[in-house]
This record gives sequence, C-alpha cells and structure tokens, in this order.
Amino acid sequence: MPDILENYLSSTGGLSAEEINFSAQFFKPVRLKKGDFFVREGESCRHIGFIANGGVKAYATDKEGKENITCFKFENEFVTSFQEFVTQEKSGRSIRAIEDSVIYRISYPDYQYLLDQVAAWNGVIKSVMEQEYKQKERYLLNYNNRSAVDKYRHVLSSEPMLVQRVATQDLASYLGITQRSLTRAKGEIHRSNLL
Repeated sequence: MPDILENYLSSTGGLSAEEINFSAQFFKPVRLKKGDFFVREGESCRHIGFIANGGVKAYATDKEGKENITCFKFENEFVTSFQEFVTQEKSGRSIRAIEDSVIYRISYPDYQYLLDQVAAWNGVIKSVMEQEYKQKERYLLNYNNRSAVDKYRHVLSSEPMLVQRVATQDLASYLGITQRSLTRAKGEIHRSNLL
C-alpha cells in the first residue's frame, strides 16, 4: 500500500495504524495507460480502487455511441461503479483513464472480508459514499439548466483542475454542451476578462 493511501486512511480518523497495516495486503496496484479501462460498461464490476496517481472519467454511452461523462476522479479518491460493485451486477457505465494512472484496487471478496474483519471500514466506505453523493448533487445543481458560459465559469471557479487536466471534448461532454459551445464560452469569458 502506498503512502498516499495510508495517509488518506489515517486522515479519516476511523482506522488504527494496525488496521491500516492489515488492510494493506488487500490493495493491489494496477497501472493504467491513458485510455485503458478500470470498469467497462456491461461487464461485472469486480473492484473498487483508490487513485494514487492520475485521473479517470466515468461515462455511459448512448445509442449513437456518444460518451456522456458524469464525473472525473483524481488522486486521493476512491473509484468504482458503486451501485454495481455492491450488488455485483454489470456496470451501467465505463471508467477509463484520462491520464497514465496508478490505482490500488481491492476485489469484491477481499472487500467483504475486510469489512467483516475491520468494522471501522464501514465508516470509511460510508464517508466515500457520502462524498460520491455530494459530488453528484453539486453536479446537478451547478451544471443543469445553465448556459454554456455559466457552466464554464463555474468550472473555472470551482473545479479549475478539470480545465488543466481534462481534454476539451471530455469537458464539453461533462458540461452537457458541444465542443463548439465550450470554445465560444471560453472566448466570451476571455473577452470579458480583458475589458
């Protein structure tokens, strides 16, 4: 287990040093190249992962084959298709690396065993699920029914890392606008900042 995961688990305050050391054996590193899948839509969701380095996007594909990106995850965040992981069903979305990434993952059987052996993990997972819920709520509040300019302005003020690390077409999909609308929004904001 890398220091970044140990530090994260220590920061939750729920796990003792012994429990963190015990937990370490269940998390195995997987290196993903940009474009590799962590979870593939339509396949069983077998792992939950902790991003030590890099970033991923989560998306569902519509009937025309277009990606509809619902979130991005970066360092110090857990990632999986949570509902399908817990129920061990096929995932309704894909999770794919947008950068070369290192993710420490735990399999579903090891996750179940860990929950049985270390009761404090229930608190960690509860916290992760709450963060996931808050992220979805923020997304709905800030990106639904707003103009492209307002959406991009919000990204600049609240999630500037996305502008720096996410490809333009992925950012446009996340915002629910076309690439052309995003380019126009960028230009309009840039012009207004020059005035």
